[in-house]
This record gives sequence, C-alpha cells and structure tokens, in this order.
Amino acid sequence: MKANPVFSLYIPTKLIFGCGEINKLSSEKLPGKKALVVISAGTSMRKYGYLQKVLAQLRLNHVETVVYDKILPNPIKEHVMEAAAICREERCDFVVGLGGGSSIDSAKSIAVMACNDGDYWDYVSGGTGKGRPISKALPIIAIPTTAGTGTEMDPWTVITHETAQEKIGFGCPLTYPTLSIVDPELMVSIPPELTAFQGFDAFFHAAEGFIANCATPISDLYALEAIRLLYKYLPVAIADGQNLKARAKVAWASTLAGMVESTSSCTSEHSLEHAMSAYYPQLPHGAGLIALSEAYFETFRHDCTKRYMKMAEVMTEKKSNRASDFIDALVTMQKECKVKDLKLSEYGIRPNDFPRILQNARDTMGGLFTLDPRPITDDEILNILEKSYR
Repeated sequence: MKANPVFSLYIPTKLIFGCGEINKLSSEKLPGKKALVVISAGTSMRKYGYLQKVLAQLRLNHVETVVYDKILPNPIKEHVMEAAAICREERCDFVVGLGGGSSIDSAKSIAVMACNDGDYWDYVSGGTGKGRPISKALPIIAIPTTAGTGTEMDPWTVITHETAQEKIGFGCPLTYPTLSIVDPELMVSIPPELTAFQGFDAFFHAAEGFIANCATPISDLYALEAIRLLYKYLPVAIADGQNLKARAKVAWASTLAGMVESTSSCTSEHSLEHAMSAYYPQLPHGAGLIALSEAYFETFRHDCTKRYMKMAEVMTEKKSNRASDFIDALVTMQKECKVKDLKLSEYGIRPNDFPRILQNARDTMGGLFTLDPRPITDDEILNILEKSYR
C-alpha cells in the first residue's frame, strides 16, 4: 500500500450477526413480499431444519416463498438461468440465498438475470463473457450456514460456465446483499473437513487482500483481525463443531474477510484455483487454495517482507524478524487443521493440465494478476503448480 493512500469504503449491506439472530428475519423490514429461496441440491438445509426455520420466519413476516434447490458446490450458469426464469414466472420480488457461498453467489446471479435479458455470460467480464453493464437487479438477502466465502458482505459471485469450462467472479454495486444475517448456530452441523476448507477460503481472502497492491488502511484492519481469529479458532471449530464460541469467532472472521473483498481484493491465487476447479468441479475451492498456498506465498516472500511479518505476528503473537515466519505459521495452521498434505491428484488433476490451468487463469480471471504485489511470470506460475502437486 502506498503512503498517503486514497481509498473509499462502500458496503451498503445491513449486517445482523450473532447466535439466534436468524429469528430477526420475522421482524426485519424486507425488500419485497415474495421470495425465491435458493438452496443447494444437498440434503443439509432440510435435514438440519434450516430451510424450515427460514420459511417459517418469512411467513411470520407475511412473505410468500418459492424454493429453488438445485445449486451445486461449484454453481453453474444453467441453474442461474433456470432459477431466474422461475423467479420471473412466479413474480418473486427478492431473492434469499440460504446455505454456503455457492447458494448465496447463485442468489446474486439469479437476482441479476431475473431483471436482465439474454444470457448470464453476456454480463460477465473475462473469458468468453461479453461484459455488458447491468442497470437493475432484485434485492438479495444472504443467510450463510458456512463460514468461508464472506459473500454476505461483498458484491462478488462466482459461477462456472460448464461448457466453456470458465469459472469467473462477477459483481457490481447491485449485487451487494440488502440484508445479511450471520447466525453461528446454523453452522454447527458442518463436518470437520469442510469447516477447514471453508475457513481457509476466508483466511486467503484476508491474506491475499493484505498483500494485494490495492490494499487500504480499512481493508488492513479487517484482514489482520480475520487472520488472527482464524489462526486461533479455526482448529478449535474443526476439533469440536459444537463449540459455539469457536464457530462464532470463525464466522466473524469470514464476514470480516468478505469486507476485505469489498475494500481490497483477492490476488492471482484465486485465479489459479478457479481455473483448476473449472476443469475439475469436484475440487472444493478451499482445498485447491490450501494446496497452492505454501508455494504461492513463497513466490512473493521477498516482495512484501513487512506485510508477511505483520501477518506472522498477529498469528503467533510473537515478534517476527523474517518474512518466512508467515510461511511457517501457515504450515503450522494447516497441520493443526489436518489439511497439510492434500493431494490434487485425488481430484483428477494431472501435471499435463498445468499449461491449460495457467492459460485459463490468465484468460478468465486475469484482472487479479494485476493486483499481485508484483507481476508474476508464467514460469513462476508453473513452478507453483508443480510444487503444489501431490
């Protein structure tokens, strides 16, 4: 970050945070009278009663509901278009994303396509997207049941074009949620491995946002606190998913990291992971980031020495004298969270995929490369992929 920085802050989302706060949904002023409620194709929203609770709260607030329940872990354009058509047919006037980042991201994209003609990829920038501007979108309410993406406090939505094999982030001021309710009690059912993957996604939002060349004084505040909380409490939440204090700390860290996304940006680590999971959608986003992270952050070790030392200090609560202290702390955190030796090969990735992963990342999410601490070369990217591969 430059001396005498110039920056702005715009997060037009009302946030309600805390255990049991989902019950505020019945009394909050809502942006419409009929909601499309977007959930995943999995069973957890119904199994644990989260969907029923949200529908009941909306009924108490005199809101009609339609449920769309096909969203995949790596959400796809086809479902965005299908749900937007249902949204129009049913005359829904706002969209509720309930679940993980995939459901909330999809809700944002559905809210756009419920009000705009053509194909979703007409509005996406990058890859084969046409980058058309949007002038309207339905209001969005975000209710996360996972702690990782922070999408409840940023405008970004990541969708995969399944035939073009492009996974691209998109957003504008209209895709900020109007209201977000973060209730850690809705997160106690997440299994340990997914808790780890999601928590590390939040960690990298914060760490990448801290080293990005567009970092600001306000994003630094959010990022360092998110990093501190995740280093301390993510291993606790993984070890005991019923520990509400740990769940709440991790949830708050994820929300803070979403605010980093609104005031700074991810860097090319996210571009590389998006490319990997565009080709191999069974790869969980957080798992891909974890696999890349040690080699990725090592690449920039000499470019942000003071920033690495600062991250190390908030993680370890000890004075840092070298940039590699951050790499060491990151590896320690991975070991404590039992994700140190993830194997990309188990998700189908092969070394001969590396050149096309590199090209896909440059073509579809090239903008994030411009926000790296310095320009990264193709050889360095291939080296990161090679070192990360098991």
